[in-house]
Amino acid sequence: MESDRAQPPPLDLLKTLGDNTRYAIYLELARSSRPRTTAEIADALALHANTVRPHLERMRDLALLQVEVAGRGDVGRPQHRYSIAPDAPSLGLEPPTIPVLARMVLSLARRLDASGDDAEAVGLDEGARRAEPYDAAPSALEAVVDDLDRLGFDPVVTAAADDEGAIVAFANCPFADLAAEHPEVVCGLHRGLVAGFVAKMGDAQTRDFCTLTSRTPCRVTVAPR
Repeated sequence: MESDRAQPPPLDLLKTLGDNTRYAIYLELARSSRPRTTAEIADALALHANTVRPHLERMRDLALLQVEVAGRGDVGRPQHRYSIAPDAPSLGLEPPTIPVLARMVLSLARRLDASGDDAEAVGLDEGARRAEPYDAAPSALEAVVDDLDRLGFDPVVTAAADDEGAIVAFANCPFADLAAEHPEVVCGLHRGLVAGFVAKMGDAQTRDFCTLTSRTPCRVTVAPR
């Protein structure tokens, strides 16, 4: 499966999805619960496979899609199955099962009386996993800002008042609705995610993580160890 490609500039993404056919293909894949073949996409959109194929390749080149090769098609060729790349922008088009699952998991956490500390522990593990591809990054700050941007937090970086590190503010929260309902658990997950990521990088640490329940806007300070 191929997905390890750098994200293109936002303008390139907008131009790519500005094409009606590509947008329709992207929407079809974003709403699908499984990878789809070229023929399946073409059938769903009432298009010829030869029309769909170059659009798929264009979006794959821009890291919007990932492709896996599995089995063989009707003519004996390996089948290419396309899906939305993990780091591609969701544009709010994720399958409806994802937000449903998130709500159910949070309800389960509440029934089991999970605490913010429990959520942070889960976030720490996930953050460490997300940091692994960044082992060659120049710094933990650059790496975590890039990852937060991929996740849709629109991070804004400013120097800390004491010149010890930098403040990373979250201009957007992709979990805003769920965080409003379950701030302790959702913000605990986010706090752990960032702390685990930075700790895995090894050259920095986090402090002053502010959430919805804080007086200051949502942000975190990333400081050198």
